[in-house]
Amino acid sequence: MNPSAQPPDWDPRSADVQRGPIRAYDEVAQRCPVAFSDMLQWSVFRHADVMRVLLDPATFSNAVSRHVAVPNGMDPPLHTAYRQVIEPYFSAQRVDAFEPACHAIADVLAQALQGAGEVELMESFALPFAVRAQCAFMGWPQALHAPLVSWLHKSQAATLAQDRPALAALAQEFDGIVEGLLQTRRQAGAAAPHDLTTALMQETVNGAPLSAADITSILRNWTVGEIGTIAAAVGILAQWLAGHGDVQAQLRAHSALVPAAIEEILRLHGPLATNRRVTTCPVELGGRSIAAGDRLTIHWTSANRDGRVFDQPDTFQLDRDQSANLLYGAGIHVCPGAPLARMELRVALQALLAATTQWQAAPGGGAVPAVYPASGFSSLRLRVQ
Repeated sequence: MNPSAQPPDWDPRSADVQRGPIRAYDEVAQRCPVAFSDMLQWSVFRHADVMRVLLDPATFSNAVSRHVAVPNGMDPPLHTAYRQVIEPYFSAQRVDAFEPACHAIADVLAQALQGAGEVELMESFALPFAVRAQCAFMGWPQALHAPLVSWLHKSQAATLAQDRPALAALAQEFDGIVEGLLQTRRQAGAAAPHDLTTALMQETVNGAPLSAADITSILRNWTVGEIGTIAAAVGILAQWLAGHGDVQAQLRAHSALVPAAIEEILRLHGPLATNRRVTTCPVELGGRSIAAGDRLTIHWTSANRDGRVFDQPDTFQLDRDQSANLLYGAGIHVCPGAPLARMELRVALQALLAATTQWQAAPGGGAVPAVYPASGFSSLRLRVQ
């Protein structure tokens, strides 16, 4: 069946979905595990179906975009070659070396919340932390902090609206930002800063230097992916803990529990809503017949709340086995930046806990869900003590 003729099973843009996306995804997953919509085509919700997609890149291709997407939009063997270049940038040694700088960023932002009373956490901590940490990791100047925040907001709005002219203009805008950074380093020659961006300019794949388009795509992927998901994750962690003062107290008393708490809270509500795939051949999935060339959308949080895999999936269990948690994906496209993300989230949450005695939702609720394709919260008002 032509996808355009397929009757929709749900509407991701509906007001009901936008008001409570996690609840809405859970409901669709129960009645229609592989569901069709005009916006997303085939949505995959169950853990087993998601794993099938992740572990079969020959059938479910990542080459979903008309534009260069390195390496996320590639399949083997090209994907394999680029991953070999990228993975060392997130080595334990590099992440450990960056941790003190990350602590400094988080501590300054967290200490600024002391005595503030009511705060809007996304704009006062979560997003600034994500932007400053990412720029510091890549060696980018502080002058880019505000433009990157603005660019991210515009990109999310254009993606929701499916405004292709706006998305094209935003791609050009980001290309211009990166080209300015690269040109500065080219002109500096041997005096260029010894940072991640300069190092990336020296890389080769299959014996050939990375092209400017390759470098721009890699940096766009790292920037958009890292800033958006880290900011969303920090907001999700803070919002959940605002309603669980007992866990806050437990984490303040036992900081070694923070990493496990982060994994479990973000299993309940993930910072990345979806990823896309495209079928290379006809396939049956979840009882649905999907044609070659159809688009699939993986819903990460729904898979992570699947009761077939996670006992009492709606409950927080600090000692839960996280081996099936898809927070960072699985298979050949598992997130290469997971070590960096885990460190940044641990540092951010530890800084918030250390700078406060407690926080709770501000009067009136305080949490406004982010609009798809973003996850987490667009606004999060907290009372901080």
